[in-house]
Amino acid sequence: MSCKLSIIMPAFNEEATIEAIVRKVMKYNDVHQLIVVNDASTDSTPEILKSLAEEYPCIEVIHQLNNLGKTAALKIGFTTISGNVVVIQDADLEYDPEDIPSLIEPIVKGFADVVYGSRFRIRKTGRVIYFYHYLANMILTFFSNLFTNLNMTDVETCYKAFKSPILQNMIITSKGFGIEIEMTAKISKLPRVRVFEVPISYYGRSYEEGKKIHLSDGVWAVWYIIKYNCFCSIKKSFSLPHQEILKTFPGIN
Repeated sequence: MSCKLSIIMPAFNEEATIEAIVRKVMKYNDVHQLIVVNDASTDSTPEILKSLAEEYPCIEVIHQLNNLGKTAALKIGFTTISGNVVVIQDADLEYDPEDIPSLIEPIVKGFADVVYGSRFRIRKTGRVIYFYHYLANMILTFFSNLFTNLNMTDVETCYKAFKSPILQNMIITSKGFGIEIEMTAKISKLPRVRVFEVPISYYGRSYEEGKKIHLSDGVWAVWYIIKYNCFCSIKKSFSLPHQEILKTFPGIN
């Protein structure tokens, strides 16, 4: 399929990295649209984004008046998608935009409808940091797989690519970092949707360097796994019937 790539990037107080990561993304010449959602940053992030948007016409900046978290930022970003393939990109430097071509390749070649970038599937480059975070991710991924019946290796990864109708019609109700679990549960409900994983690099940062996820997010993730797999039907997961969503995918009827 031909690819018009939209990238959605939530950002909160990322003045140290926002310019570098945007320029890394823009080196990838096939970006149709970069949507940056400024989640009420109190540092110089808004000013940096204004300058970058003047330099790159494909950048669209959305400013939130209140800090509502990653899920809310992505949710508003989903409403402005104009491309047919969507990639989620963090505003720090943990995930390398050089992996975007391999992330979307299964979709472009017609093999996949959703692709997750796995930090644990024959990883390319990865910083050695926080064993307990790794262990928590493995436990959450295993627990999620029990409910979704998907053999994923990294459910909490940021890097994900979707055919845009999936996100445009997904009803998001979680908060904070819960969107990773919610999206996984809801795509698992779509019949015949093809989910792939590809290995990615991961340059994790410490809390001193700005890492924002905490223990409470892991506790919420357990609840979200149960909630969205057991108590959320496919009708409550998408604004359109899944048959209508599938009609937009080439090769799926």
